[in-house]
Amino acid sequence: MMYDVGATRRVAPTRSTVPKGPPPGSIGAIVGQFKSAATKRINEMRATPGAPVWQRNYFEHVIRNADDLAEIQEYIAGNPCKWMEDPENRMHKL
Repeated sequence: MMYDVGATRRVAPTRSTVPKGPPPGSIGAIVGQFKSAATKRINEMRATPGAPVWQRNYFEHVIRNADDLAEIQEYIAGNPCKWMEDPENRMHKL
């Protein structure tokens, strides 16, 4: 015996076939390819397959003038000196 419960037959939606990520040939795609290749090589050298290498959610900034450039250069030059103070540095906790 069959009962009508008001249900209809529907097919579950499938994933979109629209590609995600930056368009081929763009700067974003080129950087992504570099990071992918570098990650594979680094993880081969360290024997750590699949381990993350790159920082997530990085900050992009367009350098607009000489003052901007000088500030960024100063940050880059001075940043390694602060590594021992960084709470994310495992050596900091020892």
